[in-house]
Amino acid sequence: MKSFAAINEPRVAKALSHPLRARILGILEERRASPRELSEELGAPLGNVSYHVRALLNLKLIKLVKKTPRRGAIEHHYEATGSAARVPDVEWEKMPSVAKQAIVGAVLDETNQSVAEAAATGGFDRGDAHITRTKLVLDDKGFKDLSDVLAKVVERAERIQEQSAKRLKASDHDGERQAALALMLFETMPPVERMLDSRGGKPAKRASAARA
Repeated sequence: MKSFAAINEPRVAKALSHPLRARILGILEERRASPRELSEELGAPLGNVSYHVRALLNLKLIKLVKKTPRRGAIEHHYEATGSAARVPDVEWEKMPSVAKQAIVGAVLDETNQSVAEAAATGGFDRGDAHITRTKLVLDDKGFKDLSDVLAKVVERAERIQEQSAKRLKASDHDGERQAALALMLFETMPPVERMLDSRGGKPAKRASAARA
């Protein structure tokens, strides 16, 4: 499952095929923000950001949650709707490649920024902080098994967060910590057969032995 807005309609997939729109939704799934704030954070023209915010609002992927008077005008703040959820694997496979690329790019942008900020401010100083990159060689079943393990980790993380929320409420948020969990599982190199098929060629015969 992919952590992003649920996509089960062609019109929604088309909406998220634009990189800026996907990045906006990624931010609004984390916190509420106004078009002005989004424009400043993303370094994009306010007019462009406002246009894409309206598109996401029309698709009911975000909602208006707050209006703030600002210099004689009203600033609107939005956040992702409660309908936002993970994309089931079957839906992810059906999505157009351009939509997948936009979503992955948006998630990576958010992750890279979060990691860079944490590294610069001591976010990895704790003894129980975790950062690893593990190279693996898997067959199809191994890849699927590992994917299932990561899905269970996310489910467990959500239960831990719910339990933490109850304790924080009881303690008036004493000891509250903002944290981020990033999980990725991907192919580092597509199979040779797939690359050749995409170029209209035929798979080459495997050599009997590899050369050092």
